[in-house]
Amino acid sequence: MDKQLVTFKDLGLIDYKSAWDYQEGLLQANVQLKTALAKKLNQNLDSSNSEDSNILSTTNYFILCEHPPVYTLGKSGHLQNVLISEAEMDQKGIQFFKTNRGGDITFHGPNQIVGYPIIDLEKFYTDIGRYLRELEEVIIITLAEYNIVGGRINGETGVWIDAGIAGKERKICAMGVRCSRWITMHGFALNVNTDLSYFDNIIPCGIQNKKVTSMESEVNHLVDISEVKEKLQRNFEKVFNVILIQ
Repeated sequence: MDKQLVTFKDLGLIDYKSAWDYQEGLLQANVQLKTALAKKLNQNLDSSNSEDSNILSTTNYFILCEHPPVYTLGKSGHLQNVLISEAEMDQKGIQFFKTNRGGDITFHGPNQIVGYPIIDLEKFYTDIGRYLRELEEVIIITLAEYNIVGGRINGETGVWIDAGIAGKERKICAMGVRCSRWITMHGFALNVNTDLSYFDNIIPCGIQNKKVTSMESEVNHLVDISEVKEKLQRNFEKVFNVILIQ
């Protein structure tokens, strides 16, 4: 079986709304292609080996970036998990957005790698749970290259350190996705050298009594973000069995 091709883009430091709009545009373009292809198939046109089928094929993307300080609230999130007023956010130069992803409140900021896969899951498998577990696996095997042991907690999406030790669990990577016509957007936020004090103003992911951490905190020194991005790309290819192209 041929590997799927995935277009890789590093957007660098980009404001959250611009990145969200960019993702939304890619997702909607793919949705329109799928709608057009379905229409042709319903007209009993054999597109399986035709030029039309190639033209109407969706494109997969893997996007990495960083954001200026911003709090984002998922569609199922609760405002009471935001412990800071809008006026205080303005004073501290922090933006705030209610989003259409899953999950609750989280923080994005400099020195945190945010990953946005725009993936047509019908080219892989139609299973959101499996998709999230595989995204977690990309992070877990990347952390392992720094001798950081990441793990999962049942019922809570994301990657944790000391996941099985009550009272010591700390989240190092948050996740929240949206899926439309089996096309994904949003994704993960991996704390690399992130200023963790920003998390003091929220109840991260709406989970009480659990801390957050970063790669820097776990290894006690700054981590090369460019190197982490390279490892994430390689491990994304490995876990999802794809080839990243520019």
